[in-house]
Amino acid sequence: MEEFSPRILPLLWRRSVPARRAVGRPPRLSVDIVVTTAIRLADTEGLEAASMARVAAELSVATMSLYTYVPSRPELVDLMVDEVLWARGLTSDGTFRERVLLYAERTFAMYRAHPWLAEVPRARPPVGPGMLAEQEYVLAAVATLGLPVRELNRAAAGITTWVTSAARHEAESALLRRTTGLSSDEWWQQRGELWENWFDVGSHPTMTMIWNAGAFDRGADQQAQDAYEYGLGLLLAGIERSVEGDDRVP
Repeated sequence: MEEFSPRILPLLWRRSVPARRAVGRPPRLSVDIVVTTAIRLADTEGLEAASMARVAAELSVATMSLYTYVPSRPELVDLMVDEVLWARGLTSDGTFRERVLLYAERTFAMYRAHPWLAEVPRARPPVGPGMLAEQEYVLAAVATLGLPVRELNRAAAGITTWVTSAARHEAESALLRRTTGLSSDEWWQQRGELWENWFDVGSHPTMTMIWNAGAFDRGADQQAQDAYEYGLGLLLAGIERSVEGDDRVP
């Protein structure tokens, strides 16, 4: 059973408490320095590189001394995730669509800068200021439409789920390209024999129709981006339409 450690909350919310005046020589390290170093390692070499031992080596300290600041590797990863979530700086006074598009733009930028995020499960995120800032921002954007309060959360969750899943997909492609040396298109090209020797036109008439129309001609990554933009447009239009008269989302 996964156990909750109460140690993580004071670390996640460390900036919400006024700093105590240090007595004597100030410490050489801080939680911020440890987290920043771990993020830098993960950005350049992958999440596995951001181990307690490697971070300690980067900071030229003994590994055990690092535990004074961050008690464990899982808690370090939580701190890393919430730090990059918070760094998006989600603030806007625009329209519903302007706010959502800003959220989407900065979320994609975050995953591009930190592709290791795709290796971290998001089903149980760190409950820190970064995660709550995201929730508040998207909920506030949806609230500008005048939806009933009970519908706000599911509309916001629909947006965050769609945007995050697409950004994670792009980051996963980037990680695979880094580890295999192959782009998504090159990976598919290696499997070109499938279409020549194994693909049965009669069993896949719809795919064949689309293929003949040239709709599969765009690269795999571009197709994913097209699908994301198409789906987001429909999602936002559906949310906006649900506030018109009695046309409610079931």
